[in-house]
Amino acid sequence: MEKKVHTNRRLIFLLVATGVFLSTMDSSMINVALPSIMRSFSTTLARTQWVVLMYLLTITVSLLIWGYLADCYGQGRIYLLGMLVFTFGSAVCYCAPTLSLLIFFRFVQALGAAMMMASGPAIIKIVFPRQHLGRGLGFLGIATSIGLMSGPVISGFLIRYFSWRTIFLVTVPVSLGAYLLGELFLARNLSQGKETKKAPFDWPGSLVWIMLVSLAVIFISHAHEVGTVQKIFFTILLGAVVWLFWILEKRHDVPLFPLFLFRRKYYGIAMIVAALSFVVLFVVLIVMPFYMDFVLRIPVDRIGYVMMAVPLTLFIVSPVSGWLYDIIGARFLTTAGLAISCFAVILLSFLSPQSTPFEIAWRLALLGMGQSIFLSPNTASVLARIEKEHTGITSGMLATSRNIGMLTGVAIAGMAFTSLFFIFSGGLDLKEYSALQENAFMHAFQSTLGIAALLALIGGILSVMRE
Repeated sequence: MEKKVHTNRRLIFLLVATGVFLSTMDSSMINVALPSIMRSFSTTLARTQWVVLMYLLTITVSLLIWGYLADCYGQGRIYLLGMLVFTFGSAVCYCAPTLSLLIFFRFVQALGAAMMMASGPAIIKIVFPRQHLGRGLGFLGIATSIGLMSGPVISGFLIRYFSWRTIFLVTVPVSLGAYLLGELFLARNLSQGKETKKAPFDWPGSLVWIMLVSLAVIFISHAHEVGTVQKIFFTILLGAVVWLFWILEKRHDVPLFPLFLFRRKYYGIAMIVAALSFVVLFVVLIVMPFYMDFVLRIPVDRIGYVMMAVPLTLFIVSPVSGWLYDIIGARFLTTAGLAISCFAVILLSFLSPQSTPFEIAWRLALLGMGQSIFLSPNTASVLARIEKEHTGITSGMLATSRNIGMLTGVAIAGMAFTSLFFIFSGGLDLKEYSALQENAFMHAFQSTLGIAALLALIGGILSVMRE
């Protein structure tokens, strides 16, 4: 089996990279499309952001479940099922007649993406020997960056000349073709899991985990809309759910959340800083299209080109970062990456209504460089040290940490920016924006990025403490 897997390494890697490409392209396309979707359905930013939030929320709460199931039934099998579900979800998103249905269909699409994300890195560990794992993950970073890089450009072009709906249709032929190819090669070349040794699944922990993350996202994203009494109630409720989740996970023989692994310093720090890095990235990715659309009045296709600066840098730097990890390890690279990200966000906060697309692009490129230097070494530092029997759950845990970061970043961006714009504009919502509110917009924009820079700084300090 080992020899057969290595013989088909390139093809298996290509199939995994295709799933990574599609899921990341989809996420980068939707960020550019948010202003168009908001106008199309004549709704608020707080409601429109749920097109992104539902996708990330679904992935976040289900990744650990799919990681466990991948260990039981085989990474290849779960991965291919995810590809099929993702294809169906993309097709129905194109047809959604209302914002509510679009949000629901994003839930379906996200289930498929979660299956692929949970099993993809584990498949890479299977097909790449340990001494080349950093490079394998670095090459996977290329697929990530190509997806992120092409998403804004494709999205901008399709929205300008067709409709925002077509961004969902464009992925269907590729994902369907990859699924059919995977049925021929991926499924029969990878282990089918440990079906004869299945441990009882932690359903109570799973349900409480879903409740915990959902309540946290709702609270963060809509905190500005409720009064003090409701905020106190939600805080107490969240604390009670956290306590219940902790108790359930401690008592279960095979917990959904691997608390025992978090006792290892390298493991806990890697998961926390992964989340923080994606909080920072997604705060920027959410607010920047609105800044370029509302303040600078840049056409949507050109917004796509500017936003491409982040993934373009990922494409160039990620392989180098993975190669350097194989030589010098993770601590220096991850800390340097977060420090560069922090500096880039600070520079972005100094943008003005007179800034040019080039001034935005090189700052975004610097942010992409920081993320590139950080990501591959952080992932490899965990997968290289974890035992084989914990590979699937760790792969799911890494993806969960990243998606918690994305989810929190979107929620913070929406909540902070909406609240600050409301304050600085004298009580207006973003959908009521006009040129008269330009100063209020810029104050809210700069303050929101200031929050992101602070979180990047915290991540860098934690990264220094890793083994």
